[in-house]
Amino acid sequence: MRRSALGVLVAFLGWCASFGGAAHAAQPAAPATAPLLALGASAPWASLNGNSLYWFDPSGTATIDRVEAAGPTLPWQVRHRDRHDRQTGGALWLQFDAAVPTGEHWYLEVGVASYDEVQMFYRDRRGNWVVQQSGTNRAVSDWAVPGRLPTFLLAIDDPRPIRYWVRVQDDRTEFSAPTTLLREDALLPSREREQFLFGAYFGLAALVCVAALANGLLYRDRGYLAFSLYTLLLGAGQLGRAGIAAQHLWSDWPGWNGVALALWPGAATAAALWYVKVLTEPVRLSRALDLGVWALIAALLAAVAVDIVVATHLSVMLVLSLTGLSLLAIAGMVVWGWLDGQDPVLRVVALAFLPVLVTALFPLSRGLGLVPSSTLTRYGLFYATVLELPVLYYAMHRRLMARRESEVRARALARTDALTGLPHRRGMVERLQSSLAHARSQKQNCALLGVRISNLEALALEFGKDAAEKALVIAASHLRRTSVDFDLAARVGEREFAVLMEAPVTPQAVTSRAQHVVASGLRPMEALPAALTLKFHVTAALLPASALDGEGSLNWVIESLDQITPDAKKLIRNLNF
Repeated sequence: MRRSALGVLVAFLGWCASFGGAAHAAQPAAPATAPLLALGASAPWASLNGNSLYWFDPSGTATIDRVEAAGPTLPWQVRHRDRHDRQTGGALWLQFDAAVPTGEHWYLEVGVASYDEVQMFYRDRRGNWVVQQSGTNRAVSDWAVPGRLPTFLLAIDDPRPIRYWVRVQDDRTEFSAPTTLLREDALLPSREREQFLFGAYFGLAALVCVAALANGLLYRDRGYLAFSLYTLLLGAGQLGRAGIAAQHLWSDWPGWNGVALALWPGAATAAALWYVKVLTEPVRLSRALDLGVWALIAALLAAVAVDIVVATHLSVMLVLSLTGLSLLAIAGMVVWGWLDGQDPVLRVVALAFLPVLVTALFPLSRGLGLVPSSTLTRYGLFYATVLELPVLYYAMHRRLMARRESEVRARALARTDALTGLPHRRGMVERLQSSLAHARSQKQNCALLGVRISNLEALALEFGKDAAEKALVIAASHLRRTSVDFDLAARVGEREFAVLMEAPVTPQAVTSRAQHVVASGLRPMEALPAALTLKFHVTAALLPASALDGEGSLNWVIESLDQITPDAKKLIRNLNF
């Protein structure tokens, strides 16, 4: 009976209680039999579920001759999709009978690429054994039919019914993979289609990983670096688990298969845990919680290291159990980040992780022996990751842009007057230095205006500090409006401003600008009490002047404002023209 998605979730959460009760049905008393598969006709494939027998050899030492000789005396049972032995350490034998039409090529395909040793045996017309081998312990180039999945060729041009035996040995997991007979015209399109889809998937993962790494290094963003590591280990683990890495990256070096399989899923989950920790910062909630996450990461990586060394069923169970705890921790942190509400990006991260956390339950439950192999257990995580990676990258981009905007504002505040929004004295001096160098090289003149609000003190005494601050803001607004092109207005004192007119300028243009500034202050403003006006005193100088640098030129223009008396009728003073 197939289990529903809800059943899988319930089984995963309560697997400790149901571990013993989930065993398969009672064993039949009489030896089981399987029907003869007459291949061909219009059907290009046939499933071995319900059409094959299985027997578990606890010692793993039985040879094909012994199995054939023992025949029906062995406790063969019909293999169904939802039946899977929990025994490990030995070897599982499958038996089926098939007749292949003359001129057709049929193949047996095992739907999982992670078993150590997979062999198929049958006798040819002369009675000699034909042995084909595959599995992760062998180089893919040495397989009977090289490819992503263990595949074997059935007898060619031999229409008689033939009995086939398949031996599967893996010390880490029990056998629960679909076994299918495929005609060549069905196998080749299937392989081409899956290679295209896997290529697109891993191409996307590689692109996201490289882009995240580049952003992390360029902007020194720890979140991007953690995201890059997570994407790398996730893609690498799936490459190994799906058999793509063994097929294309190290087809002649089977030793890498064991390492790649041991890294999955522990290493990717540890990276995901670190990535979510960087984003949510659980230390803000509790120092003990933060240390607990670090401890879980360390325990998971240690379990992965143990599994690489010993590679037993117990080590696999340890990794899977810690992976389950890590998934709960990730879910808890993203939910807390969502509810905390301090970082809106965490809501996008939570939505991105949701399909991964849900679909990860299926392969995890399969690894723990709670459910049989299915499309969801083998490929569900691929589908979820296709949705997750672009959304996570978008979230990281938004987070980076918010961070960059904050940094730009912080840098701007370091050079900007907080009240008026104009650059302060340091910004004006730096800009003036550059303008003087340009004017000297081009043998042209720039100009500098010094502007003072001469009635600011009287306004503050009569109407208070708030009115004086409004006057400064209004003065800054006037100076912005009177500035054109690349000119710069800055606040350089308590009530003093400066306006830089970039080269080339003429004396007439400088005088006109000074008059414009004075006139702008005389317009009544509703923001000022009793529609008061601002009285501007202005000094103007053509630059460069003698050997004055930027600081000296600014001091000269501003200090010259003191020579204009408060009751002076002439509000503009030209210093050198």
